[in-house]
Amino acid sequence: MSNKKKSSLKAPLQAVTLVCLSVILGIIVYRNYNPVIATGSEIPTGDILPSVFPKETKTPETRPTAAPEPTPEPTPEPVPEFNPSSADSTRPELLIASTGIMVHGEIVDSYELPEKIDFGFGSDYAAEIIGITAFRGNNFRDSASYGYADITKGKLTKNWTVKSASLVAPDGEVWSGHGWTGQPLIVKWPKETRAIMNMKDWAKEQDELTEVVYAGEDGIIYYLELETGKATRDKQYLGISFKGSGSLDPRGYPILYVGGGYHGPSGTCRAFIISLIDGSILYEFGHNENFALRAWPMFDGSPLVDADTDQLIYPGENGLLYIIKLNTDYDPGSGTLSIEPEVVKWRYQGTKHSGYWLGYEDSPVIWRSHMICSDNGGRLLCLDLNTFELAWVFDCLDDTNDTPVLELEDGHPYIYISTSNRVGLRAPDAAGRYLIPVWKLDAVTGEIVWQKDYDCYSASGLSGGVQGTLAVGKNDLSDLIFVPVARTPNINAGRLAALDKKTGEQVWYKETAMYSWSSPVCVYTKEGKGCIVYCTSGGYMYLLDGLTGETLDYMDLGGNIEASPAVFENTIVVGTRSSIIYGLTLE
Repeated sequence: MSNKKKSSLKAPLQAVTLVCLSVILGIIVYRNYNPVIATGSEIPTGDILPSVFPKETKTPETRPTAAPEPTPEPTPEPVPEFNPSSADSTRPELLIASTGIMVHGEIVDSYELPEKIDFGFGSDYAAEIIGITAFRGNNFRDSASYGYADITKGKLTKNWTVKSASLVAPDGEVWSGHGWTGQPLIVKWPKETRAIMNMKDWAKEQDELTEVVYAGEDGIIYYLELETGKATRDKQYLGISFKGSGSLDPRGYPILYVGGGYHGPSGTCRAFIISLIDGSILYEFGHNENFALRAWPMFDGSPLVDADTDQLIYPGENGLLYIIKLNTDYDPGSGTLSIEPEVVKWRYQGTKHSGYWLGYEDSPVIWRSHMICSDNGGRLLCLDLNTFELAWVFDCLDDTNDTPVLELEDGHPYIYISTSNRVGLRAPDAAGRYLIPVWKLDAVTGEIVWQKDYDCYSASGLSGGVQGTLAVGKNDLSDLIFVPVARTPNINAGRLAALDKKTGEQVWYKETAMYSWSSPVCVYTKEGKGCIVYCTSGGYMYLLDGLTGETLDYMDLGGNIEASPAVFENTIVVGTRSSIIYGLTLE
Protein backbone atom coordinates (compact mmCIF):
# COMPACT_ATOMS: atom_id res chain seq x y z
CA MET A 1 0.00 0.00 0.00
CA SER A 2 2.75 2.49 0.94
CA ASN A 3 4.63 1.59 -2.22
CA LYS A 4 1.61 2.45 -4.29
CA LYS A 5 1.27 5.88 -2.60
CA LYS A 6 4.88 6.80 -3.21
CA SER A 7 4.54 5.82 -6.80
CA SER A 8 1.43 7.99 -7.33
CA LEU A 9 3.16 11.08 -5.90
CA LYS A 10 6.40 10.54 -7.81
CA ALA A 11 4.87 10.85 -11.28
CA PRO A 12 3.37 14.37 -10.79
CA LEU A 13 6.57 15.58 -9.20
CA GLN A 14 8.61 14.33 -12.14
CA ALA A 15 6.22 16.03 -14.57
CA VAL A 16 6.43 19.37 -12.76
CA THR A 17 10.19 19.10 -12.57
CA LEU A 18 10.41 18.45 -16.31
CA VAL A 19 8.15 21.42 -17.11
CA CYS A 20 10.20 23.75 -14.90
CA LEU A 21 13.45 22.57 -16.41
CA SER A 22 12.04 23.03 -19.92
CA VAL A 23 10.94 26.60 -19.17
CA ILE A 24 14.28 27.52 -17.60
CA LEU A 25 16.20 25.97 -20.48
CA GLY A 26 13.97 27.76 -23.01
CA ILE A 27 14.61 31.10 -21.32
CA ILE A 28 18.36 30.56 -21.33
CA VAL A 29 18.36 29.53 -24.98
CA TYR A 30 16.09 32.38 -26.06
CA ARG A 31 18.07 35.07 -24.21
CA ASN A 32 21.30 33.88 -25.77
CA TYR A 33 19.73 33.50 -29.22
CA ASN A 34 17.74 36.73 -29.40
CA PRO A 35 20.15 39.68 -29.75
CA VAL A 36 17.49 42.23 -28.82
CA ILE A 37 17.05 40.73 -25.37
CA ALA A 38 20.73 39.91 -25.04
CA THR A 39 21.71 43.57 -25.43
CA GLY A 40 18.97 44.83 -23.14
CA SER A 41 17.39 46.95 -25.92
CA GLU A 42 13.70 47.73 -26.10
CA ILE A 43 11.60 44.85 -27.33
CA PRO A 44 9.92 45.83 -30.57
CA THR A 45 6.14 45.96 -30.76
CA GLY A 46 4.64 42.65 -31.81
CA ASP A 47 7.41 40.58 -30.20
CA ILE A 48 6.94 36.84 -29.74
CA LEU A 49 8.16 36.61 -26.11
CA PRO A 50 5.94 34.91 -23.50
CA SER A 51 3.77 37.39 -21.60
CA VAL A 52 5.33 36.31 -18.31
CA PHE A 53 8.39 38.39 -19.26
CA PRO A 54 7.54 42.12 -18.77
CA LYS A 55 8.89 44.58 -21.34
CA GLU A 56 11.78 46.81 -20.39
CA THR A 57 10.72 50.39 -19.59
CA LYS A 58 14.16 52.01 -19.49
CA THR A 59 15.32 54.39 -22.20
CA PRO A 60 16.79 52.42 -25.09
CA GLU A 61 20.45 52.72 -25.72
CA THR A 62 21.57 54.95 -28.56
CA ARG A 63 23.43 52.70 -30.92
CA PRO A 64 25.52 54.08 -33.75
CA THR A 65 23.95 53.59 -37.16
CA ALA A 66 26.27 52.31 -39.81
CA ALA A 67 26.69 54.73 -42.72
CA PRO A 68 24.78 53.50 -45.76
CA GLU A 69 26.80 52.24 -48.65
CA PRO A 70 26.94 55.01 -51.30
CA THR A 71 25.02 54.30 -54.49
CA PRO A 72 27.64 53.72 -57.16
CA GLU A 73 27.67 56.20 -60.02
CA PRO A 74 26.52 54.62 -63.27
CA THR A 75 29.40 53.75 -65.50
CA PRO A 76 29.34 56.23 -68.39
CA GLU A 77 29.00 54.74 -71.83
CA PRO A 78 32.44 54.73 -73.45
CA VAL A 79 32.71 57.14 -76.35
CA PRO A 80 33.83 55.24 -79.47
CA GLU A 81 36.88 56.37 -81.35
CA PHE A 82 36.31 58.06 -84.71
CA ASN A 83 39.24 58.07 -87.10
CA PRO A 84 37.77 58.57 -90.57
CA SER A 85 39.75 58.20 -93.78
CA SER A 86 38.76 58.06 -97.42
CA ALA A 87 38.07 55.14 -99.67
CA ASP A 88 39.11 55.34 -103.31
CA SER A 89 35.74 56.79 -104.28
CA THR A 90 35.76 59.47 -101.54
CA ARG A 91 39.29 60.82 -101.83
CA PRO A 92 39.10 64.60 -101.17
CA GLU A 93 41.16 65.53 -104.24
CA LEU A 94 38.44 64.15 -106.52
CA LEU A 95 36.09 66.99 -105.53
CA ILE A 96 38.27 69.58 -103.78
CA ALA A 97 40.83 71.61 -105.73
CA SER A 98 42.30 73.69 -102.90
CA THR A 99 41.82 74.83 -99.31
CA GLY A 100 43.00 77.78 -97.23
CA ILE A 101 43.28 78.88 -93.59
CA MET A 102 43.21 82.32 -92.00
CA VAL A 103 44.20 82.69 -88.34
CA HIS A 104 43.41 85.97 -86.60
CA GLY A 105 43.53 87.81 -89.93
CA GLU A 106 46.67 86.15 -91.29
CA ILE A 107 46.70 83.51 -94.05
CA VAL A 108 48.75 80.46 -93.04
CA ASP A 109 49.74 77.23 -94.77
CA SER A 110 48.69 74.95 -91.92
CA TYR A 111 47.28 75.23 -88.43
CA GLU A 112 46.20 73.16 -85.44
CA LEU A 113 43.79 74.41 -82.83
CA PRO A 114 45.59 74.87 -79.50
CA GLU A 115 42.48 73.62 -77.66
CA LYS A 116 41.23 70.42 -79.25
CA ILE A 117 37.59 70.06 -80.17
CA ASP A 118 36.06 66.74 -79.15
CA PHE A 119 32.28 66.31 -79.24
CA GLY A 120 30.55 63.38 -77.55
CA PHE A 121 27.13 61.81 -77.89
CA GLY A 122 24.28 63.91 -79.18
CA SER A 123 22.34 63.20 -75.98
CA ASP A 124 25.12 64.90 -73.98
CA TYR A 125 25.35 68.05 -76.11
CA ALA A 126 23.10 70.35 -74.06
CA ALA A 127 23.11 68.50 -70.74
CA GLU A 128 23.15 71.79 -68.78
CA ILE A 129 19.88 73.08 -70.19
CA ILE A 130 16.30 71.83 -70.56
CA GLY A 131 14.96 72.21 -74.07
CA ILE A 132 15.86 72.34 -77.76
CA THR A 133 18.94 74.52 -78.28
CA ALA A 134 19.74 73.98 -81.97
CA PHE A 135 18.26 72.85 -85.27
CA ARG A 136 17.41 69.19 -84.73
CA GLY A 137 18.57 69.39 -81.16
CA ASN A 138 22.25 68.50 -80.98
CA ASN A 139 25.49 67.62 -82.75
CA PHE A 140 23.96 64.41 -84.17
CA ARG A 141 20.97 66.43 -85.49
CA ASP A 142 18.71 63.56 -84.51
CA SER A 143 15.83 65.15 -82.58
CA ALA A 144 13.58 68.22 -82.62
CA SER A 145 11.46 67.08 -79.67
CA TYR A 146 12.16 67.25 -75.95
CA GLY A 147 10.74 64.97 -73.28
CA TYR A 148 7.73 62.72 -73.66
CA ALA A 149 4.25 63.50 -74.92
CA ASP A 150 1.19 62.18 -73.14
CA ILE A 151 -0.80 61.21 -76.25
CA THR A 152 -4.07 59.46 -75.45
CA LYS A 153 -6.49 60.69 -78.14
CA GLY A 154 -4.16 61.14 -81.10
CA LYS A 155 -5.44 64.68 -81.68
CA LEU A 156 -4.02 68.10 -82.58
CA THR A 157 -5.52 71.10 -80.75
CA LYS A 158 -4.79 74.74 -81.53
CA ASN A 159 -3.73 76.45 -78.30
CA TRP A 160 -2.48 79.94 -79.22
CA THR A 161 -1.38 82.08 -82.17
CA VAL A 162 0.93 85.08 -82.49
CA LYS A 163 0.98 87.40 -85.50
CA SER A 164 4.35 87.91 -87.16
CA ALA A 165 5.22 90.38 -89.93
CA SER A 166 7.08 90.79 -93.22
CA LEU A 167 10.24 92.49 -94.46
CA VAL A 168 11.08 94.15 -97.78
CA ALA A 169 14.67 93.57 -98.86
CA PRO A 170 16.71 96.29 -100.64
CA ASP A 171 16.05 94.56 -103.99
CA GLY A 172 12.30 94.65 -103.36
CA GLU A 173 11.93 90.97 -102.45
CA VAL A 174 9.39 90.38 -99.67
CA TRP A 175 10.12 87.95 -96.86
CA SER A 176 7.31 87.07 -94.47
CA GLY A 177 6.61 85.03 -91.37
CA HIS A 178 8.78 81.97 -90.88
CA GLY A 179 10.18 79.85 -93.71
CA TRP A 180 12.78 77.16 -94.38
CA THR A 181 14.39 76.00 -92.11
CA GLY A 182 12.76 78.14 -89.44
CA GLN A 183 12.75 75.82 -86.42
CA PRO A 184 12.03 77.53 -83.07
CA LEU A 185 14.36 77.14 -80.10
CA ILE A 186 12.73 76.25 -76.79
CA VAL A 187 14.34 76.46 -73.35
CA LYS A 188 13.20 76.16 -69.75
CA TRP A 189 15.30 78.84 -68.05
CA PRO A 190 16.10 78.53 -64.33
CA LYS A 191 14.47 81.26 -62.25
CA GLU A 192 17.85 82.68 -61.20
CA THR A 193 18.82 83.10 -64.87
CA ARG A 194 15.52 84.79 -65.72
CA ALA A 195 16.12 87.20 -62.86
CA ILE A 196 19.04 88.82 -64.71
CA MET A 197 17.38 88.86 -68.15
CA ASN A 198 15.46 91.65 -69.86
CA MET A 199 12.24 89.69 -69.43
CA LYS A 200 8.97 91.22 -68.39
CA ASP A 201 8.41 91.17 -64.63
CA TRP A 202 5.68 88.54 -64.74
CA ALA A 203 8.00 86.21 -66.67
CA LYS A 204 10.80 86.67 -64.15
CA GLU A 205 8.49 85.97 -61.23
CA GLN A 206 7.08 82.68 -62.49
CA ASP A 207 8.35 79.67 -60.54
CA GLU A 208 8.82 77.87 -63.85
CA LEU A 209 8.81 79.23 -67.38
CA THR A 210 9.66 77.74 -70.76
CA GLU A 211 10.54 80.27 -73.46
CA VAL A 212 10.30 80.05 -77.25
CA VAL A 213 13.06 81.99 -79.07
CA TYR A 214 12.07 82.34 -82.72
CA ALA A 215 13.87 84.40 -85.39
CA GLY A 216 11.77 85.14 -88.48
CA GLU A 217 12.03 86.18 -92.09
CA ASP A 218 10.53 89.51 -91.00
CA GLY A 219 13.82 90.39 -89.28
CA ILE A 220 12.32 90.00 -85.80
CA ILE A 221 13.29 87.68 -82.94
CA TYR A 222 10.19 86.67 -80.97
CA TYR A 223 10.32 85.69 -77.30
CA LEU A 224 7.20 83.83 -76.19
CA GLU A 225 5.96 81.77 -73.29
CA LEU A 226 5.53 78.20 -74.49
CA GLU A 227 2.30 77.58 -72.61
CA THR A 228 0.36 80.68 -73.71
CA GLY A 229 2.27 82.42 -76.52
CA LYS A 230 2.43 85.55 -74.36
CA ALA A 231 5.46 87.78 -75.05
CA THR A 232 8.13 87.21 -72.39
CA ARG A 233 10.17 90.16 -73.68
CA ASP A 234 9.81 92.89 -76.26
CA LYS A 235 10.28 91.78 -79.87
CA GLN A 236 13.83 92.33 -81.11
CA TYR A 237 14.01 93.86 -84.59
CA LEU A 238 17.34 93.40 -86.36
CA GLY A 239 16.25 94.26 -89.92
CA ILE A 240 17.88 91.18 -91.52
CA SER A 241 15.73 88.32 -92.77
CA PHE A 242 16.30 85.12 -90.78
CA LYS A 243 15.67 81.83 -92.57
CA GLY A 244 17.77 79.55 -90.39
CA SER A 245 17.09 78.39 -86.85
CA GLY A 246 20.04 79.75 -84.88
CA SER A 247 21.27 78.15 -81.66
CA LEU A 248 21.26 78.76 -77.93
CA ASP A 249 24.39 78.19 -75.89
CA PRO A 250 24.32 74.55 -74.70
CA ARG A 251 26.00 75.47 -71.39
CA GLY A 252 22.90 77.33 -70.26
CA TYR A 253 24.62 80.68 -70.82
CA PRO A 254 22.17 83.39 -71.94
CA ILE A 255 23.59 83.65 -75.48
CA LEU A 256 21.85 83.38 -78.87
CA TYR A 257 23.79 82.65 -82.07
CA VAL A 258 21.80 83.44 -85.21
CA GLY A 259 22.61 84.28 -88.83
CA GLY A 260 20.73 86.22 -91.46
CA GLY A 261 19.37 84.53 -94.56
CA TYR A 262 18.95 87.62 -96.74
CA HIS A 263 19.77 91.32 -96.77
CA GLY A 264 17.31 93.73 -95.20
CA PRO A 265 16.66 97.35 -94.25
CA SER A 266 19.55 97.12 -91.76
CA GLY A 267 22.01 96.40 -94.54
CA THR A 268 24.21 93.48 -95.53
CA CYS A 269 23.38 90.05 -94.21
CA ARG A 270 25.58 88.72 -91.40
CA ALA A 271 25.72 86.53 -88.30
CA PHE A 272 25.09 87.75 -84.75
CA ILE A 273 26.04 86.72 -81.23
CA ILE A 274 23.39 88.22 -78.93
CA SER A 275 23.28 88.57 -75.15
CA LEU A 276 19.98 87.35 -73.76
CA ILE A 277 20.62 89.35 -70.61
CA ASP A 278 19.98 92.71 -72.22
CA GLY A 279 19.55 91.95 -75.95
CA SER A 280 22.82 93.60 -76.92
CA ILE A 281 24.84 92.40 -79.90
CA LEU A 282 28.10 91.04 -78.55
CA TYR A 283 29.64 90.35 -81.95
CA GLU A 284 28.70 90.24 -85.64
CA PHE A 285 30.63 88.76 -88.54
CA GLY A 286 30.45 87.38 -92.08
CA HIS A 287 29.85 90.61 -94.02
CA ASN A 288 32.61 92.37 -95.98
CA GLU A 289 34.58 89.13 -95.95
CA ASN A 290 37.76 89.41 -98.04
CA PHE A 291 38.85 85.82 -97.39
CA ALA A 292 35.68 84.31 -98.85
CA LEU A 293 35.66 83.03 -102.43
CA ARG A 294 31.93 83.72 -102.71
CA ALA A 295 30.38 87.07 -101.82
CA TRP A 296 27.21 85.67 -100.26
CA PRO A 297 27.20 86.38 -96.48
CA MET A 298 24.18 84.24 -95.60
CA PHE A 299 23.91 81.90 -92.61
CA ASP A 300 21.05 79.43 -92.86
CA GLY A 301 22.78 76.77 -90.78
CA SER A 302 22.52 76.28 -87.03
CA PRO A 303 25.95 76.49 -85.36
CA LEU A 304 27.30 74.39 -82.50
CA VAL A 305 29.34 75.31 -79.43
CA ASP A 306 32.05 73.10 -77.97
CA ALA A 307 31.41 73.64 -74.26
CA ASP A 308 34.77 72.30 -73.07
CA THR A 309 36.86 74.66 -75.21
CA ASP A 310 34.45 77.62 -75.47
CA GLN A 311 34.54 77.54 -79.29
CA LEU A 312 31.76 78.32 -81.77
CA ILE A 313 31.65 76.30 -85.03
CA TYR A 314 29.65 78.15 -87.71
CA PRO A 315 29.65 77.32 -91.47
CA GLY A 316 28.48 80.06 -93.85
CA GLU A 317 27.04 80.18 -97.34
CA ASN A 318 30.03 82.29 -98.35
CA GLY A 319 32.07 79.08 -98.32
CA LEU A 320 33.83 79.82 -95.03
CA LEU A 321 33.87 77.76 -91.88
CA TYR A 322 34.31 79.95 -88.79
CA ILE A 323 35.79 78.56 -85.59
CA ILE A 324 35.59 81.29 -82.99
CA LYS A 325 37.27 81.09 -79.60
CA LEU A 326 34.73 83.10 -77.61
CA ASN A 327 36.66 83.77 -74.39
CA THR A 328 33.31 83.96 -72.63
CA ASP A 329 33.14 85.73 -69.28
CA TYR A 330 29.74 85.06 -67.71
CA ASP A 331 28.96 85.91 -64.09
CA PRO A 332 25.38 84.89 -63.27
CA GLY A 333 25.64 86.43 -59.82
CA SER A 334 26.30 89.94 -61.08
CA GLY A 335 24.40 89.44 -64.34
CA THR A 336 27.37 90.29 -66.58
CA LEU A 337 28.37 88.67 -69.86
CA SER A 338 31.14 89.46 -72.34
CA ILE A 339 33.14 87.74 -75.06
CA GLU A 340 36.48 88.45 -76.78
CA PRO A 341 36.34 86.54 -80.09
CA GLU A 342 39.44 85.07 -81.75
CA VAL A 343 38.56 83.89 -85.25
CA VAL A 344 39.96 81.09 -87.40
CA LYS A 345 38.53 80.59 -90.92
CA TRP A 346 38.77 77.70 -93.35
CA ARG A 347 37.80 77.79 -97.03
CA TYR A 348 37.79 75.41 -99.97
CA GLN A 349 37.46 75.46 -103.73
CA GLY A 350 35.75 72.62 -105.62
CA THR A 351 36.81 70.82 -108.76
CA LYS A 352 33.26 71.24 -110.14
CA HIS A 353 30.40 73.70 -109.66
CA SER A 354 32.75 76.35 -108.26
CA GLY A 355 31.97 79.96 -107.47
CA TYR A 356 28.22 80.25 -107.02
CA TRP A 357 28.04 76.69 -105.75
CA LEU A 358 30.28 77.16 -102.74
CA GLY A 359 28.97 77.40 -99.21
CA TYR A 360 26.76 75.61 -96.71
CA GLU A 361 23.02 76.00 -96.20
CA ASP A 362 22.66 72.98 -93.94
CA SER A 363 23.73 72.58 -90.31
CA PRO A 364 26.92 70.72 -89.36
CA VAL A 365 27.07 67.34 -87.69
CA ILE A 366 30.10 67.03 -85.40
CA TRP A 367 31.29 63.71 -84.01
CA ARG A 368 34.45 63.71 -81.92
CA SER A 369 36.84 66.07 -83.76
CA HIS A 370 35.24 65.89 -87.22
CA MET A 371 32.56 68.02 -88.87
CA ILE A 372 30.34 66.46 -91.55
CA CYS A 373 28.52 69.08 -93.64
CA SER A 374 27.14 69.34 -97.19
CA ASP A 375 27.34 72.27 -99.57
CA ASN A 376 25.60 73.96 -102.50
CA GLY A 377 27.82 72.19 -105.03
CA GLY A 378 26.97 68.58 -104.26
CA ARG A 379 29.75 67.79 -101.81
CA LEU A 380 29.51 66.21 -98.36
CA LEU A 381 32.72 67.05 -96.52
CA CYS A 382 34.24 65.30 -93.50
CA LEU A 383 36.75 67.74 -91.99
CA ASP A 384 39.05 67.42 -88.98
CA LEU A 385 38.32 70.62 -87.05
CA ASN A 386 41.58 70.48 -85.13
CA THR A 387 43.92 70.20 -88.12
CA PHE A 388 41.71 71.46 -91.01
CA GLU A 389 42.46 68.32 -92.99
CA LEU A 390 39.76 66.62 -95.05
CA ALA A 391 39.20 62.95 -94.24
CA TRP A 392 36.80 62.23 -97.11
CA VAL A 393 34.40 63.97 -99.51
CA PHE A 394 31.26 62.31 -100.89
CA ASP A 395 29.60 63.30 -104.18
CA CYS A 396 25.98 64.32 -103.37
CA LEU A 397 25.33 65.16 -107.05
CA ASP A 398 23.44 68.42 -106.47
CA ASP A 399 22.76 71.42 -104.24
CA THR A 400 22.30 69.73 -100.86
CA ASN A 401 20.24 71.59 -98.27
CA ASP A 402 19.00 68.92 -95.90
CA THR A 403 21.17 68.51 -92.82
CA PRO A 404 23.00 65.17 -92.46
CA VAL A 405 21.94 63.03 -89.50
CA LEU A 406 24.40 60.81 -87.63
CA GLU A 407 23.49 57.61 -85.82
CA LEU A 408 25.64 55.10 -83.97
CA GLU A 409 24.55 51.55 -84.72
CA ASP A 410 26.37 48.99 -82.57
CA GLY A 411 28.93 51.71 -81.93
CA HIS A 412 29.59 52.37 -85.63
CA PRO A 413 28.71 55.80 -87.07
CA TYR A 414 26.47 56.18 -90.11
CA ILE A 415 25.19 59.24 -91.94
CA TYR A 416 21.72 59.55 -93.47
CA ILE A 417 21.39 62.23 -96.14
CA SER A 418 19.73 63.08 -99.44
CA THR A 419 19.92 65.98 -101.90
CA SER A 420 17.73 68.35 -103.92
CA ASN A 421 17.66 69.39 -107.56
CA ARG A 422 18.41 73.01 -108.33
CA VAL A 423 17.56 73.94 -111.90
CA GLY A 424 20.75 74.50 -113.91
CA LEU A 425 23.10 72.25 -111.99
CA ARG A 426 22.10 68.90 -113.55
CA ALA A 427 20.16 67.96 -116.64
CA PRO A 428 16.75 66.29 -116.11
CA ASP A 429 15.61 63.13 -117.85
CA ALA A 430 13.29 63.15 -120.89
CA ALA A 431 10.25 63.52 -118.61
CA GLY A 432 11.76 66.54 -116.84
CA ARG A 433 12.56 64.63 -113.66
CA TYR A 434 15.72 64.49 -111.56
CA LEU A 435 17.17 61.51 -109.72
CA ILE A 436 17.04 62.09 -105.95
CA PRO A 437 18.85 59.39 -103.97
CA VAL A 438 18.51 58.89 -100.24
CA TRP A 439 21.79 57.51 -98.87
CA LYS A 440 23.02 55.68 -95.86
CA LEU A 441 26.77 56.26 -95.68
CA ASP A 442 29.52 54.74 -93.60
CA ALA A 443 30.74 57.79 -91.68
CA VAL A 444 34.24 56.33 -91.37
CA THR A 445 34.90 56.28 -95.12
CA GLY A 446 31.99 58.14 -96.72
CA GLU A 447 31.10 55.04 -98.76
CA ILE A 448 27.53 54.12 -99.66
CA VAL A 449 25.86 51.44 -97.52
CA TRP A 450 22.58 51.64 -99.45
CA GLN A 451 20.77 54.01 -101.80
CA LYS A 452 17.03 54.52 -102.36
CA ASP A 453 16.08 56.56 -105.45
CA TYR A 454 13.15 58.87 -106.15
CA ASP A 455 12.25 60.78 -109.33
CA CYS A 456 11.39 64.41 -108.60
CA TYR A 457 10.47 67.52 -110.55
CA SER A 458 11.76 71.01 -109.91
CA ALA A 459 11.04 74.68 -110.53
CA SER A 460 13.43 77.61 -110.68
CA GLY A 461 14.12 78.77 -107.13
CA LEU A 462 11.75 76.16 -105.66
CA SER A 463 13.72 72.93 -105.70
CA GLY A 464 12.31 69.46 -105.54
CA GLY A 465 14.00 66.57 -103.81
CA VAL A 466 14.76 66.55 -100.10
CA GLN A 467 14.89 70.02 -98.52
CA GLY A 468 13.64 69.06 -95.08
CA THR A 469 15.95 67.04 -92.83
CA LEU A 470 15.04 63.41 -92.35
CA ALA A 471 14.11 62.05 -88.91
CA VAL A 472 15.81 59.01 -87.36
CA GLY A 473 13.44 56.75 -85.43
CA LYS A 474 14.04 55.64 -81.85
CA ASN A 475 12.15 53.48 -79.35
CA ASP A 476 9.47 51.53 -81.26
CA LEU A 477 10.50 53.38 -84.44
CA SER A 478 14.16 52.39 -84.13
CA ASP A 479 14.13 50.42 -87.41
CA LEU A 480 12.97 53.38 -89.52
CA ILE A 481 14.02 56.74 -90.93
CA PHE A 482 11.50 59.28 -92.25
CA VAL A 483 12.31 61.25 -95.41
CA PRO A 484 10.29 64.23 -96.77
CA VAL A 485 10.53 64.04 -100.58
CA ALA A 486 9.29 67.14 -102.44
CA ARG A 487 7.76 67.35 -105.93
CA THR A 488 7.06 63.68 -106.44
CA PRO A 489 5.23 61.94 -108.11
CA ASN A 490 4.22 65.24 -109.77
CA ILE A 491 5.54 68.79 -109.53
CA ASN A 492 3.20 69.89 -106.73
CA ALA A 493 2.87 66.71 -104.68
CA GLY A 494 5.11 65.19 -102.06
CA ARG A 495 5.51 62.18 -99.84
CA LEU A 496 6.85 61.27 -96.44
CA ALA A 497 8.67 57.96 -96.87
CA ALA A 498 9.47 55.58 -94.02
CA LEU A 499 12.58 53.57 -94.96
CA ASP A 500 14.12 50.55 -93.31
CA LYS A 501 17.47 51.51 -91.76
CA LYS A 502 19.13 48.22 -92.64
CA THR A 503 18.01 47.91 -96.27
CA GLY A 504 16.66 51.27 -97.43
CA GLU A 505 13.43 49.63 -98.54
CA GLN A 506 10.29 51.74 -98.32
CA VAL A 507 8.08 50.42 -95.50
CA TRP A 508 5.24 52.93 -95.92
CA TYR A 509 4.65 56.38 -97.35
CA LYS A 510 2.22 59.25 -96.89
CA GLU A 511 1.41 61.09 -100.11
CA THR A 512 0.09 64.66 -99.97
CA ALA A 513 -1.31 66.98 -102.64
CA MET A 514 1.34 69.59 -101.81
CA TYR A 515 5.05 68.96 -101.23
CA SER A 516 7.00 69.63 -98.03
CA TRP A 517 10.21 71.49 -97.25
CA SER A 518 9.53 71.13 -93.54
CA SER A 519 11.38 68.55 -91.45
CA PRO A 520 9.30 65.78 -89.83
CA VAL A 521 9.54 65.38 -86.05
CA CYS A 522 9.36 62.11 -84.10
CA VAL A 523 7.47 62.40 -80.80
CA TYR A 524 7.32 59.63 -78.20
CA THR A 525 5.18 58.65 -75.24
CA LYS A 526 6.76 57.36 -72.02
CA GLU A 527 5.94 53.85 -73.23
CA GLY A 528 8.06 54.41 -76.36
CA LYS A 529 5.19 54.74 -78.83
CA GLY A 530 6.28 56.99 -81.68
CA CYS A 531 4.21 59.45 -83.71
CA ILE A 532 5.27 61.80 -86.51
CA VAL A 533 4.43 65.50 -86.82
CA TYR A 534 4.61 66.36 -90.54
CA CYS A 535 3.85 69.71 -92.24
CA THR A 536 3.38 70.67 -95.92
CA SER A 537 3.48 73.73 -98.14
CA GLY A 538 -0.28 73.32 -98.49
CA GLY A 539 -0.64 74.50 -94.91
CA TYR A 540 -1.52 71.16 -93.34
CA MET A 541 -0.02 69.64 -90.22
CA TYR A 542 -0.44 65.88 -89.88
CA LEU A 543 -0.11 63.61 -86.86
CA LEU A 544 0.85 60.13 -88.10
CA ASP A 545 1.35 56.75 -86.50
CA GLY A 546 5.09 56.23 -86.93
CA LEU A 547 4.89 52.47 -87.47
CA THR A 548 2.15 52.45 -90.08
CA GLY A 549 1.82 55.96 -91.50
CA GLU A 550 -1.86 56.02 -90.53
CA THR A 551 -3.20 59.58 -90.23
CA LEU A 552 -4.33 60.07 -86.63
CA ASP A 553 -5.31 63.72 -87.11
CA TYR A 554 -4.60 66.75 -89.29
CA MET A 555 -5.14 70.50 -89.14
CA ASP A 556 -5.18 73.28 -91.73
CA LEU A 557 -3.00 76.17 -90.50
CA GLY A 558 -3.98 78.35 -93.43
CA GLY A 559 -0.58 79.04 -94.96
CA ASN A 560 2.60 77.47 -96.30
CA ILE A 561 4.42 75.61 -93.50
CA GLU A 562 7.94 75.78 -94.86
CA ALA A 563 9.44 76.00 -91.38
CA SER A 564 10.23 72.97 -89.23
CA PRO A 565 8.32 72.49 -85.97
CA ALA A 566 9.84 71.85 -82.57
CA VAL A 567 8.00 69.85 -79.90
CA PHE A 568 8.43 70.32 -76.14
CA GLU A 569 6.60 67.50 -74.35
CA ASN A 570 2.98 67.96 -75.55
CA THR A 571 3.39 71.37 -77.21
CA ILE A 572 4.22 71.95 -80.89
CA VAL A 573 5.47 75.34 -82.11
CA VAL A 574 5.81 76.33 -85.76
CA GLY A 575 5.51 79.48 -87.87
CA THR A 576 4.04 79.88 -91.35
CA ARG A 577 4.86 82.04 -94.36
CA SER A 578 1.44 83.64 -93.87
CA SER A 579 2.86 85.38 -90.77
CA ILE A 580 1.33 83.38 -87.93
CA ILE A 581 3.15 81.47 -85.20
CA TYR A 582 1.17 78.55 -83.81
CA GLY A 583 1.28 76.78 -80.48
CA LEU A 584 -0.56 73.44 -80.68
CA THR A 585 -1.19 70.70 -78.16
CA LEU A 586 -0.85 66.96 -78.69
CA GLU A 587 -3.69 65.13 -76.98
